Amino acid sequence: MPRSVNSVASRARRKKVMKQAKGYFGRRKNVWTVAKNAVEKAMLYAYRDRRNKKRTFRSLWIIRINAGARLHGMSYSQFMGRVKANNIELNRKVLADLAMNHPDAFKAVVNKIK
Repeated sequence: MPRSVNSVASRARRKKVMKQAKGYFGRRKNVWTVAKNAVEKAMLYAYRDRRNKKRTFRSLWIIRINAGARLHGMSYSQFMGRVKANNIELNRKVLADLAMNHPDAFKAVVNKIK
C-alpha cells in the first residue's frame, strides 16, 4: 500500500510562502527552495527590527530634546533631571514633538523647570 502524503496541505503551505515572496528579485520570487530561505530570513529581520525600531525612535527623541534644550542653555541630562524633579509627566515622545513642532510650548516647559 502506498504511503499517504497530504499533498493538499503541502501545496497550500508552499503557496503561502510563495505569496509572501512576491516582489522579491530573481529566483527568490519563483524557486521554492530559494524563496523559502528568503522569506524565513525576511521574517527574522522583521521580528528583530520591530524591537530595533523602538530603540531608534527613542534615540531620535533624545536628539530632538537635546537640540531644543540647548537652544535654552541646558544639556539634555540637565533638562531631563529637572523635568523629573518637577514631576512633569511628559514622556520623551511628547517632549520631542514639542521641541520640534511647538517651540513656544517647549519654551514654557523650560521656563517652568528653571
